[in-house]
Amino acid sequence: MNDVVDQDRAWTVENVQDLQALAREKVPASVIALRLRRSQADIHAKASEIGVTLVAE
Repeated sequence: MNDVVDQDRAWTVENVQDLQALAREKVPASVIALRLRRSQADIHAKASEIGVTLVAE
């Protein structure tokens, strides 16, 4: 499995739904980043863009 984080890939509807669901479950951004294979900065940027609040780590 390739463990490289791909910051240039577009967000799919499924990715956004996963982000929203994980944030509702109070999963930390670092774990969301691992699950979605994105950087923490990418997670924070998208969360801010769509109005999702992330828990502090």
